[in-house]
Amino acid sequence: MSEPDDTLAPAPALVDFGLGPYVHGVASRRFPVYTRGNAGEVYPQPVFPLSAGLATSFGGDPARDLLSATGMLTAAECGEAGDVFMGVFGGYMYLNLSVPRVLAIRTPGTTPLEADATFLGSESLAPPHVASRGDSNLSATLRGLRYGWRVLTATDLPDLDAGIREVDRWRATLPDVATATDEELAAAAVEALPMLSRLFTVHLAITGGSGIGLDVLRQLCRRRLGDPSRALALLGGLGGVDSADPSFALWDLSRIVRSDPRLGALFDGGVPGLVDRLAIASSAEAFLSAFDGFLATHGARGPNEWEMACEVWGTDPSLPLAIIDRMRHAGEDHDPGARSAARAAEREVATADVRHRIRPGERWLFDRALRCAVLNTRGRERCKTLLVGAIHDGRLRMRELGLRLAARTDEGRPDDLWYVTLEEFADYRRDPGAFTGVVAQRRAVRDQLLELEPPFTFDGVLPPVGTWRRRDAAGGPPAAVGSVLTGLAGCPGVVRGRARIVVDPSDPGDLGPGDVLVAPLTDPSWTPLFVPVEAVVVDVGGQMSHAVIVSRELGLPCIVAVTGATTSIPDGALVEVDGSAGTVTLLEGP
Repeated sequence: MSEPDDTLAPAPALVDFGLGPYVHGVASRRFPVYTRGNAGEVYPQPVFPLSAGLATSFGGDPARDLLSATGMLTAAECGEAGDVFMGVFGGYMYLNLSVPRVLAIRTPGTTPLEADATFLGSESLAPPHVASRGDSNLSATLRGLRYGWRVLTATDLPDLDAGIREVDRWRATLPDVATATDEELAAAAVEALPMLSRLFTVHLAITGGSGIGLDVLRQLCRRRLGDPSRALALLGGLGGVDSADPSFALWDLSRIVRSDPRLGALFDGGVPGLVDRLAIASSAEAFLSAFDGFLATHGARGPNEWEMACEVWGTDPSLPLAIIDRMRHAGEDHDPGARSAARAAEREVATADVRHRIRPGERWLFDRALRCAVLNTRGRERCKTLLVGAIHDGRLRMRELGLRLAARTDEGRPDDLWYVTLEEFADYRRDPGAFTGVVAQRRAVRDQLLELEPPFTFDGVLPPVGTWRRRDAAGGPPAAVGSVLTGLAGCPGVVRGRARIVVDPSDPGDLGPGDVLVAPLTDPSWTPLFVPVEAVVVDVGGQMSHAVIVSRELGLPCIVAVTGATTSIPDGALVEVDGSAGTVTLLEGP
């Protein structure tokens, strides 16, 4: 197995911040505000100690690499000690919010609030930006404009194409899971990390590119139409958006179940035990064949797909089966293919209308901005799919290693290895029994963290863990009938439906046709749940979050950054969702 790169930042330390030692980083002094916005979509659960050490010591700092390349931050700003751009604090992953705000200040025509709205949706929760004399920097602005122009005028994504080829070459070298030695299994996962870091740098660059295109479209629509939100209508029903693909595939599987009463009876027995019932039922053979094909293609997706230590659809098939169970009750009017086609037709009409209303001298800029936004929106989701697929290859090998090591102790668990640090990893592989107490202690800390809601933002110092809200704690008083909750418009449309509060995509309850999905946040594993519902409302998220991107593909009204929606909207209440205005109105109680 490769040795860590000593030139990179040290692995996050294990710090006792009130529950016992666990992963905790060092906040930036120059850029002090951090947020769970967007980070919560990628890492909804606490990060494991081994994951944090491997990523830092072998993966480097992709955000630092990208921002150094753009020139929009100075060398001193990029070189500050600590977790400047992203880091693990109190066990949870955070992204830096001060950095994009400063980048917005250095970008003509953009404001810090717009930077929040594009990706984070946290402007109502985060502390306001405190101006610093160094925020404005003409040289950085000029470098950023040159970089932005290159992105705006690009017609392809060569770095993504190169990444696809690199992953293919790496996969060809992977050892067989069953026959590899322990060291070969560990090496296969660890040696992928520098490649994953390079791919993540590409992912960040493409994400930034989608923001550049959207920002120019928004400015044009503001100046010429007086409505910057019109820009979002130009990005619906694009096709080729990887995050939407599982929804289409799961829909097809749900149609198989819906059309076969014998399969329906098996699903009627509930998701617990469904895998076993399907395995012994002769009537399920055709469905299982199609389902196996789905897992072969989309098995890397799941509720915590960026974390090698966690279950995904391919390792726990009950997760996608729960989604199919909800989808099977939806009528053909919820067909995501038909919805997407209708949205594409609406987009073409909207594009022609907006382009006509843009001044002729600015249409060349409009065309380039639209091409940039479309190219990078698709590329962002393709790169994410590439990354989680490679992570899954590593996951399968580390799972096998974990199973082998757990078998060498009396009460070992397959995920025990994720609770040791990188420095302890070699010793753990030699004698896993010696770490029984250490693993148990750190598992107990993570279990406690899972019960707590980390602060959505913090400024410089993470609030004491004793002040964090318990996830099962009752929220404030429910919203009264007639109340209007406001968020960010994600996808237009006005619908009414019964609010269904879902906090775990693997447990959607009775969610189905006629319902409005209300969720704390969403990642790609949630998005198939969009198919059977009428609209989506999310507590947090920006205008480039996965909830918005997939809703636009499906033509589903969507509002993000509706602060406190899951705690203030009663489950079962009748609500009206206006995706254009970004409002949720409570019409009657449950």
